[in-house]
Amino acid sequence: MKKYFLIIVFILGLICIPSLSASSYGWGFKRNSEHRTPDAGPYLKEIEGTSSYYVGPTDEKVVFLTFDAGYDNGVLPKILNVLDEKGVKSTFFVTGDFVKRESDLLLQIAFQGHLVGNHTWGHKDITKLNDQELESEIKKVEEAYYKLTMRPMVKLFRPPSGQFNRESLLKVQNLGYKTFFWSLAYKDWETRNQKGEDFAYRSVMDNLHNGAIILLHTVSEDNCKALPSIIDGIREQGYTIKNLDYFLKN
Repeated sequence: MKKYFLIIVFILGLICIPSLSASSYGWGFKRNSEHRTPDAGPYLKEIEGTSSYYVGPTDEKVVFLTFDAGYDNGVLPKILNVLDEKGVKSTFFVTGDFVKRESDLLLQIAFQGHLVGNHTWGHKDITKLNDQELESEIKKVEEAYYKLTMRPMVKLFRPPSGQFNRESLLKVQNLGYKTFFWSLAYKDWETRNQKGEDFAYRSVMDNLHNGAIILLHTVSEDNCKALPSIIDGIREQGYTIKNLDYFLKN
């Protein structure tokens, strides 16, 4: 009886031991008020060696403006107009639903010279997908984009909701992609809880730092209204706005 008890305890112990590779994390970092690179803490070890980035060069006054686009509520065309007027090129991470429903907008994004990145077909947690499912989620976006634009999709990836683990990032890397998290963002995606143009402006400017990868959502009215001032403010602070193809060249 004692023997069986020990075996059961041993098995339960194995089940309870956390497996780092099997865990799922939500991307995060610690802000600061000194315009220094936010500290990503233990996540740095998780993304090391996976072709993943959350910040650019910290010794250069350069920032990267990126947008996540899962759907459109009438705001994105205005954002594109602002970017065109200001001469800024950005990266838009799109889902399969966006590719299907907003083909005209996607064409506008591509032909205005912006980059289109992969945000998976169904905005699924990549840590819960097996190899075949993850490949399908990514390849379907590639194929739909090529069919629409007759251009190959650039190999830039952003995990939906920032969910990741090392194992899933390595799988994405094996598909030829570089993964991009962010070092500057705020809660902007709740369309019924917008807090005003000034709040959006301050959320970006108060956290600006060298190499910042800025994440904004295309459904935010606040972002749209504040975007001209944000771009002007970034430049007035001496920063250059570059696009994520910078990481493909360096």
